[in-house]
Amino acid sequence: MNIAAAFSNVANSTAADRLRQIPMEFWMKVGLGILIIFGTVILIRKVAQVNKSVLAVVSGLVLTIVGFSWIYERNEPSWATPAVKFLSGFFPTKGVVQQKGHGV
Repeated sequence: MNIAAAFSNVANSTAADRLRQIPMEFWMKVGLGILIIFGTVILIRKVAQVNKSVLAVVSGLVLTIVGFSWIYERNEPSWATPAVKFLSGFFPTKGVVQQKGHGV
């Protein structure tokens, strides 16, 4: 009987009533996602107008800074661990290198 009551309750409610039942946190996340998409499109359009040489130098600088930070701090994401582990033998690190792995 409870199932039949639930279905009749849903059938009698309007779309606006069902939308009001959705938590406000969900709508905030949807709005933030839309803003991020618009911001990304605007950023890509601006970057497409930049001189390619300047873009290459700035991109290389950012990648170098992030890469050396990962090597020094050893806080790289898991997909970059093999490369950072190899490079940490040549560049200085913050302290003792702790191996990341399963059960270590």
